[in-house]
Amino acid sequence: MTKRTPNDKLRDLVAESGWTYEALAKAVRAVAAECGVTLRTNKSTVEHWIAGARPQADTGRYLAVALSRRVSRILTPTDLGLAAVGEDGHDSIGLTLGADPLDSLIPMWRYEVDRRRFLTTSAYSVAAAALPLSYVSDIAARTAAARTGQTIGMAEVAAVRDMITAFSEMDERHGGQHGRSALVTYLRDDVAPLCRGRFRSDEVRRHMLSAASRGVHLLGWKSYDAGQQGLAQRYYLQSYALAKESGITGHDGFVMRTMAMQGLKLHRPEHCQGLAETGLNRAKGKVDAQTEALFRVVHAHTLAKTGLRQAALAEADQARVLLASAPGDDVPFWALAWGPPAASVYSRTAKVYETLGDH
Repeated sequence: MTKRTPNDKLRDLVAESGWTYEALAKAVRAVAAECGVTLRTNKSTVEHWIAGARPQADTGRYLAVALSRRVSRILTPTDLGLAAVGEDGHDSIGLTLGADPLDSLIPMWRYEVDRRRFLTTSAYSVAAAALPLSYVSDIAARTAAARTGQTIGMAEVAAVRDMITAFSEMDERHGGQHGRSALVTYLRDDVAPLCRGRFRSDEVRRHMLSAASRGVHLLGWKSYDAGQQGLAQRYYLQSYALAKESGITGHDGFVMRTMAMQGLKLHRPEHCQGLAETGLNRAKGKVDAQTEALFRVVHAHTLAKTGLRQAALAEADQARVLLASAPGDDVPFWALAWGPPAASVYSRTAKVYETLGDH
């Protein structure tokens, strides 16, 4: 009989968390439930893991997410002494904000096309949700000299925008799963090389990155529709990084708003208020009234969820005022692509009052 080697890495992390084995087992079951999986993990199961037994199937990832939330940093199964065969070190792909978002996106797209399960079964990371709030890398200072390939002009930017619009319209008509593989392939094989090409001007580069960000954001929505919350979050993070690099006013704020909404819907309120408020501040006074109303509605939701009733009501009322003045606004092109119709904003404003019990 093979003697098991105690898992000292896991033992030390459990000790750092301050959790009892029973509390950790409960947290692992909760993470699995978010991914649509029912586990029977209990105190004895945790004892077996620390003694050297390996969690079955995707349980090691759920364990890593549970401990990540507790110790406020991203942990992978490798950190827990539980590296998955053939996927060692890949669990954190897309959960960081590096110098070049494409360095994360290209391997993610490869794994998506190859149907690698570790991405589609990933859980939502609370630690990663805070990244946009602390992202201070000066991407704008990056030089264009490192970029190679064809010279890109506004004609290529327009082509990418048209394709992303077509995929968006397809998503609205047929649902998130329709055309998803085609979108992954298009972004990987066509858009990524364009983003790394030579540009006629910095203005062209900025608009290309903005268009790419919108495509990656759409992949996040499609993943969300499929119930793949961890994968959706990774795409939102990289969409944010591309938007930040583009420098288009208010664009990064839209992605932060989406991340706040995802956290609220998953009942993970950590960082949601910060994301919503920062996103609003990025767009406030720089976008059309209807678009700003959407930012304010999401911010109102986060305030309501944290018990700040009066502040939430004031924000919702401000959204109503903005909507009343919305007709005739000159809407920027990116807002047309990302913003909802006014009726949708009115509906979401009503939900804020419902949350607060003010009918």
